[in-house]
Amino acid sequence: MANLGYDDTPVIPGSKYKVHDGTRPQPRIVTPAAACCGAPSDAIVLFDGRSLAGWVSAKDATPARWKVENGYMEVVPTTGDIQTTEKFGNCQLHLEMAAPTVIKGESQGRGNSGVFLMGRYEIQVLDCYNNPTYPDGTTCAIYGQYPPLVNACRKPGEWQTYDIIWEGPVFKGDKLAKPARVTVLFNGIVVHHAQELQGPTEHRRLATYVPHPDKLPLKLQDHGDLVRFRNIWYRPLKDYDAG
Repeated sequence: MANLGYDDTPVIPGSKYKVHDGTRPQPRIVTPAAACCGAPSDAIVLFDGRSLAGWVSAKDATPARWKVENGYMEVVPTTGDIQTTEKFGNCQLHLEMAAPTVIKGESQGRGNSGVFLMGRYEIQVLDCYNNPTYPDGTTCAIYGQYPPLVNACRKPGEWQTYDIIWEGPVFKGDKLAKPARVTVLFNGIVVHHAQELQGPTEHRRLATYVPHPDKLPLKLQDHGDLVRFRNIWYRPLKDYDAG
């Protein structure tokens, strides 16, 4: 088997493994329950399956150029990442994705995309059904930092659900007062529980927090694969007495 990761990257703080370390233990495989869809009555819909209104190029804010048909959007390779015009912080986020039915490539070269919370904290999108890769880059990994607790991938072409509880970092001036924290359910299975992030996710580098606004867009990645998304909505998280 080809080398699944890297051995020339720095060691992740608090871990004995390096960034994208191919020797890190693989998440055990769990079979998810059947998929379902729909949105709560108080959800703010980011993609309704009919148009990319509310989505723009992450590079230059021009209209998003991904394909929309049959209730989903699909990456159009080379058109670039897209992001919402809506900006938000702490939230409950739901989306559904499907990897291409036609299997091409292996490891990071198969069904690759990403969900970037606040445009910079990536929950990995990848086809890891019978497709091992470096564990901190597998499906639902907090990219470059933490593998998911389990691998709950469905077969390529089947719809899969991401449910994400996100708490953004808090800054006091140029200092970090509280790190970002995330809980992720994938196909109804907990894969991260209240996990604190080490900073914005990086490729082959360690994370470092840099102050940023408390509300930013959601970004989806064009990594060259024909990944599909549908039923994207969020609910702002508020304090108990915030109404």
